[in-house]
Amino acid sequence: MSYDKKVTVKDETAAKTVKMKKGIYINREASWLKFNMRVLEQSLDEDTPIIERGKFLSIFCSNLDEFFMVRMGSLYNEGNLHPGARDNKTNLTSSEQFEAIASRAQRFYELREHSFAKLKKDLSAYGVNILTFDKLSPVREEELKKYFTAKVLSLLNPMVIDAKHPLIRFENLKCYMLYKLKKNDHTMIGVMEFSDRLDSLYRFNSGKKANFITMEEIIRNLGAYAFAGYTVTSAITIRVTRNADIETYVEDADMEYNNDFSQYLKSMVETRLIKNAIRLEVNGESKSLMKFVTEALEIEDSLIYKVRNNFSYKYFFSLAQKLDKELAKTLTYPAFKPVISDRLQNAPSMVDEVRKKDVLLRYPYESMEPLIRLLNECAERKDCIAIKITIYRLANHSRIVEALKRASENGIDVTVVIELCARFDEENNLYFAGQLHEAGCNIIYGMENYKVHSKIISIVFSDENGISYITHLGTGNYNESTAKQYTDLNIITADRQIGEDGAAFFRNVSISNVDGEYNKLSIAPKYFKDRIVKLLDREIQKAKAGGKGVFIGKMNSLTDKVIIDKIAEASAAGVQIKLIIRGICCLAPGKKGKTDNIEIISIVGRYLEHSRIYCFGEGEDRIMYISSADLMTRNTDRRVEIATPVLDKDIENKIYGMLQVMLSDNVNARKLNPDGEYTKVEGGENKVNSQDASFICV
Repeated sequence: MSYDKKVTVKDETAAKTVKMKKGIYINREASWLKFNMRVLEQSLDEDTPIIERGKFLSIFCSNLDEFFMVRMGSLYNEGNLHPGARDNKTNLTSSEQFEAIASRAQRFYELREHSFAKLKKDLSAYGVNILTFDKLSPVREEELKKYFTAKVLSLLNPMVIDAKHPLIRFENLKCYMLYKLKKNDHTMIGVMEFSDRLDSLYRFNSGKKANFITMEEIIRNLGAYAFAGYTVTSAITIRVTRNADIETYVEDADMEYNNDFSQYLKSMVETRLIKNAIRLEVNGESKSLMKFVTEALEIEDSLIYKVRNNFSYKYFFSLAQKLDKELAKTLTYPAFKPVISDRLQNAPSMVDEVRKKDVLLRYPYESMEPLIRLLNECAERKDCIAIKITIYRLANHSRIVEALKRASENGIDVTVVIELCARFDEENNLYFAGQLHEAGCNIIYGMENYKVHSKIISIVFSDENGISYITHLGTGNYNESTAKQYTDLNIITADRQIGEDGAAFFRNVSISNVDGEYNKLSIAPKYFKDRIVKLLDREIQKAKAGGKGVFIGKMNSLTDKVIIDKIAEASAAGVQIKLIIRGICCLAPGKKGKTDNIEIISIVGRYLEHSRIYCFGEGEDRIMYISSADLMTRNTDRRVEIATPVLDKDIENKIYGMLQVMLSDNVNARKLNPDGEYTKVEGGENKVNSQDASFICV
């Protein structure tokens, strides 16, 4: 799958061609689109179980939703506020990028319809059919009408637009039916929102096969019954995406909300429902209704996208539960349960075990249970005097929170740095902040105008021997749900210097000091980028001296221009560079004389690759960090992040082995080429799937 590398857009002066690559640089937004195409490719991969392929289609659509809300919203805002500002890599204005991306996105709708058609065909071979209304037999149509009348109609809220019924606000990512209505000699417009309480799929009672129809399809064809007494002359279904790029500033909370940042954030989150429309998706045809809705939304034609089937494919996540168990097993990934090592399973005390030797946890292959067990044990220990933690995203039912509450209730000093500005998790974090506060925990809402994205727990003990520490450092969130879906690394250590750094970190966060000094931890925004650059310089000097310089990096995204330029410099000096970058990559490898010593792959598979690993040198000379931070400007300059050195050589060797397996992947890996396109990694007699637990847990 590919789309044109150039698109033509108009500016105030003349039409011109927008190029999304320049030299060794790839535009950030264009790179993200390429990544999402990788996700869509998984929905067509016949080696992947069919329902799992449907989930990839849903993820592709959800990714695109967020991209429009956040990235397109950001480009829109930047284009209005700073129209002359240019991207520091491809020299494009925000408006140029906005228009180019809007044009390219049209192709995505064609490709996703193709993917859905293939999924429907492949499901039907197993007796699972997703039907459209026009293909229903009279018997099934009658069954559906009875279901609609009994279970659906009462949950619909039809409204006629007139002087007494002003136009409703089309909320973000909600589906609406629009109708052109006639009654006597009057023509008017009807509006009806889809209820969130409706099941997304209905299964027909008759027949041996599993026959379904989506709720979107039901309402599109039967929703007119809600407008009794009117004649429907035309109808369309719409979904509006609104700009969700909100900026929060401590100064505004200080001035307007009496220093209560939580109340300020609540007000900002509420604006997402009604901010300017950034995309309009439409199913159906009606010139008059389209005129009505586009004028109401004040949206341009370039941001209108035609949808032939569904707006959302989230029902693929619940489809297996609606099927016979044996059939569901055939159409989904084999069940996998995270393991707990014999060492930790049999340990009488997690505290004692960590003090003997550092612990490595590799999610989702290994369970989060040992970490939860550690917190629960510390909550009951008399010698535990303090637990401090950073929280960015949590599971809806969090055992981490329960352990912290119990520790606080037992008299332990519990401090929680909870990031209220974690995008789309703001309300969830506000809720947990309230719960923890009620339990007596000290709550800190981040650090001034920096997001606290670090993943650290600092546990402090005091006994007759003095103060000691256990510190947890990870690459992912303290979220029990995503720990089963995201690949992340976690190290639990009793190292004293790491412990002292952890305690210092929380002191500095509590007083908004970004200039604190640390022994071993590299903290952004002040130290992390410099550390990466210095270690790359070390490899450059080795290569220039005739030795072997090596850098292996794994991350979600690479956008920081300073680091990109340093990596390119290292390549030109002869440093051998191998990068595993799941998502955005603004660096083009393989450019002669510039980046020809760089190889880049992307891995998209069953689990979301989320760990960040930075490995410099090899053998005894090797220095390795794991981190909460990607090599993105937002992480290096605008967030509070932590990179921790891997001190235990056994753990370092295990992580290095994982990197080597990933670099050998020929199942889910795709190679990034100099032209910015991805191609499947070929070669090797045996298939290597780096997400196979048998390769990881060794």
